[in-house]
Amino acid sequence: MSSSRPQVSARDGPGRSGLRRLWGRAAWPALALIAFALVGFSLATHLGNPSRRTLVVASIPYWNIQHGTEVVLANRTAVNEVSPWIYGLTATGAIVPQYPPAEAAAVTSDIARLQAAHLQIVPSIANITGGVWDYPAVSHVLHDPAMMHHQVDAIVALVQREKYAGIDIDYEELHAGDRQAFTQFATDLAAALHKRGKVLSVAVFPQTATPGPGQPDAAQDYAALGRIADQVRVMAYNNHWANSAPGATAPISWVRAVMRYATSQMPASKVVLGVPLFGYDWPAGGSTPATTVSWLQALRLSRQYHASASYSKAAQAPYFSYVSDGRSHTVWFENAASSTAKFQVAKGSGAAGVYLWMYGYEDPGTWSSLRSVLPISGPNATSTSSVVPLCPGGSSRCSSSVSTSRSGARSAWYGSSRQPPPAWRAAVRARSRPRYLAGLRCPCVPALPAPARSSGRSR
Repeated sequence: MSSSRPQVSARDGPGRSGLRRLWGRAAWPALALIAFALVGFSLATHLGNPSRRTLVVASIPYWNIQHGTEVVLANRTAVNEVSPWIYGLTATGAIVPQYPPAEAAAVTSDIARLQAAHLQIVPSIANITGGVWDYPAVSHVLHDPAMMHHQVDAIVALVQREKYAGIDIDYEELHAGDRQAFTQFATDLAAALHKRGKVLSVAVFPQTATPGPGQPDAAQDYAALGRIADQVRVMAYNNHWANSAPGATAPISWVRAVMRYATSQMPASKVVLGVPLFGYDWPAGGSTPATTVSWLQALRLSRQYHASASYSKAAQAPYFSYVSDGRSHTVWFENAASSTAKFQVAKGSGAAGVYLWMYGYEDPGTWSSLRSVLPISGPNATSTSSVVPLCPGGSSRCSSSVSTSRSGARSAWYGSSRQPPPAWRAAVRARSRPRYLAGLRCPCVPALPAPARSSGRSR
């Protein structure tokens, strides 16, 4: 809109003195009417189609919360919400921390730092009991009205006591027969939270079509949850998983199909796309489950076994193979390039945004890509650190060769795992770095010790 004054020629109207008289008598009331009309139009537009911010959530499991907190604070301008994955259930459905008691002070400190940076904290509650998924623990809650009412009250009390912005419900291993009860639980919880100005997020299984009546995914009614919850976080990963054949955990064509279905069942403004920052290492033979790996673990394996990574244009994911003790392995993982492809899907679908499942040490290039594709709006705290060390006391900068295949795809490194593996749990108890980082001074140092094997499980 131009801010210059319109030019009036003599033949189009009165002369300069006449124009001044006309301006005094008529122009100001006319401008007032125009201004009033513009304000009314602006308000109508805002109320009818309010501008919404892009939501970027860092979902940090408790075993990675120290590193995850450092990364988020260093990339504060790329994130506006954090979901520490820290709460589980007892066998009777009571809400308890997943982390050991000795970790309570450290976890509380990390969350306080995130809150001090003016980040919205929406922690996750999962039906994890003693480190494993527990269906009976959540089933009792869903099918006993008194227990359901008690848990709703307990969640609201937790949110208020800890000054959280809301809560994220990650109840998995559900059965098809839980559909109505789960919807009722979400309805009651949303109403209780909304009365207090708090938000409800619900994590849902990825679907590409309406599930059949007997399928476990039928437990979650997309359309109903889209009406009830403020955020519906679609876990669009584990298309290939620990017990499947090797492949990308979130091939891009499948992610697109998941988002098409999700946005057909609920408002796109409620949908939050889950972006995995992990992969799997499959031993050949099929008898041994794959090991969950972070980007850094995958990098170390490739360095140790002198394996070059390639990039699948079809899946939009990197992969490589290596041989250890005479046994072939295939590794598919995630890097900045593969995450960028998913950010683009979220943007193109009109989704509310994304959440990053921060399993372990991720590709640092992910954050600059996130800022480029999905910039957040609103007040952003200034980062106090431009670089987060990948190794305590060490440098995060290290050379990484970038090669280009004949197809032009990058084979560069920079470019449910919801259940913690034993190695991570042991590391958390000792407040030490995970065992796969033992002896590591920089992620690019060659000839490193073999990483400890761990088993992971996720949706």
